[in-house]
Amino acid sequence: MAHIALFHSVLGLRPVELLAAERLRRAGHEVVTPDLFGRQTAATVDKGFQLIERIGWETVADRARHTLRGMPDGTVLTGISMGAGVIAELWPERPDTAGVLLLHATAPLPASVRPGLRVQLHAAEPDDFAPPEHVAALRRAAAQKRTQLEIFRYPGAGHFYTDLELPDHDPNAAELTWHRVLDFLG
Repeated sequence: MAHIALFHSVLGLRPVELLAAERLRRAGHEVVTPDLFGRQTAATVDKGFQLIERIGWETVADRARHTLRGMPDGTVLTGISMGAGVIAELWPERPDTAGVLLLHATAPLPASVRPGLRVQLHAAEPDDFAPPEHVAALRRAAAQKRTQLEIFRYPGAGHFYTDLELPDHDPNAAELTWHRVLDFLG
């Protein structure tokens, strides 16, 4: 059983994250889904970025940090799109994290990442939030730090391909992603 902190996208805490958390719980894991936007959601990515501007990135990061205070050091950090940015902010403070799952976006490896840490990236291809140069930089950094990085790209899928409420939804890519995530956690 893993302890998992699942950080939502720029659209806010929505059914996609809650359904993902439920799926992970059914597999025997403990999952928290902090609401980093204080019950606010956005209909578009642009409106989500406006929400972040109003709330403030520091507030978003502090809410995530507060959630992690009560969790084991070995918590798996999981981020959906903007949630990968949240991970990038908190990961350096959590050197004992058990693993990192980046869904729909990349995050840089912190200087303090320990050798052998397992990391998975799942992203559409192409995807503006996981451009080839960021993926290549992540791959190079993982090799240098001896991190166990797995990269899964989903050609033709839209950015939010795991979200069944959005036009980007790709049921086959989503199912394959969750299968791979559960293997990762197992």
